[in-house]
Amino acid sequence: MHDGARSGRPSLVQTDDFNKKITCTVFWDRQGVLLVEFLPQGTTINSAVYCETLKKLRHAIKNKRRRILSATILLFHENARPHSVAQTQDLITSFKWEQMDHPPYSPDLVPSDFHLFLHLKNFLGGKRFDDDDDLKDAVQKWLKLQAAAFYEEGIQNLVSCYDKCLNNGDEYVEK
Repeated sequence: MHDGARSGRPSLVQTDDFNKKITCTVFWDRQGVLLVEFLPQGTTINSAVYCETLKKLRHAIKNKRRRILSATILLFHENARPHSVAQTQDLITSFKWEQMDHPPYSPDLVPSDFHLFLHLKNFLGGKRFDDDDDLKDAVQKWLKLQAAAFYEEGIQNLVSCYDKCLNNGDEYVEK
């Protein structure tokens, strides 16, 4: 709470560009990035938004990994509400994708968090961008520059962490 508000004086709320957040969704596999999507400022990720993203992902798979469409696609996403509601589940079923269960309260099992975004955060640290588009371009370029071995490492780390979690009765496992 601002000091002015506590004393009964009117308070001035300042906004600046440093508080803006850009939501970036990245789907990737062992070979690299399948889909990067930046959501418009203020967009809430609900089931409808997530389903549209999944449709874009399916299209990206058709374009980038056509051969895997005939194989089983295993989708690993956290169990957030937009991912688990009926509308989303019906769409995933219609795509004939399988899902890997994500134990609750296990953030160390989200490879985008513990692998991809951790390294991306290090890359972006201390950098300044003229505008949102420059930031988005830098993120896209960085993702493209990562070798397949980088993505493979993230998947292998997931296998190890997931195994620890399963062997611990689906309890949260620190890295």
